[in-house]
Amino acid sequence: MVIAMTAVCVYSDGIGLMAGTITALEVQRNNKERVNVYLDGEFAFGLTMLDAARLRKGQQLTDAEIAALKSTDSLQQAYERAVRFLGQRPRSTAEVRHNLTDKEVDASVVEEVIARLEGQGYLDDAAFARYWITNRQQFRPRGARALRFELREKGVPMPIIDEILAETDTTESAYQAALDKARRFRGLEKRAFREKLGAFLSRRGFDYDIVREVTDRLINEFEEENADAFAQDDTEE
Repeated sequence: MVIAMTAVCVYSDGIGLMAGTITALEVQRNNKERVNVYLDGEFAFGLTMLDAARLRKGQQLTDAEIAALKSTDSLQQAYERAVRFLGQRPRSTAEVRHNLTDKEVDASVVEEVIARLEGQGYLDDAAFARYWITNRQQFRPRGARALRFELREKGVPMPIIDEILAETDTTESAYQAALDKARRFRGLEKRAFREKLGAFLSRRGFDYDIVREVTDRLINEFEEENADAFAQDDTEE
């Protein structure tokens, strides 16, 4: 009696298909950029339109060829996912790594995608840090302390954070952040004005020296406009 045995190939992504003959190549209904590949009448795997264009009906595929096609497709899908993620806004390298890992992309594929994106200039932690700080300065000014914390939370390495912050004039950011509040506090005693404005700027992550400099500047500007800009304060030096 002859017993027929079917072998199974195991790849890194689980149980793979054995060698076979391509019996159909069908464009996916929900994604016209991808093609379903059928071997011996059974669905085998999906590929991008570009990769599938190299195949033909009736073509024999070996185990190694199938493994290579699936590996290339896994890398391409991870790359496209990363590009879509970057399309929402600039990201740090750590954010992209975390996003792909969350999608259960294999670690080696994640690192390959990151290397590719870095080589193409799509991932650059220094450029991301500059973007983040510029965005903050324009819409929600923050001091160096707060910016350092935020960038660290995004996974930007400390040497890069320190380098970019050294290029940044946070004094002007503090002044812009303080203007609206300062106008509301005008009319208070100077001591109360300093306390309230100082507390506001400190919560925004600005250092003491910058807080003092900006507060003095605003007091001087208000007094130049109006000598009676502040209520009398007998304790003011």
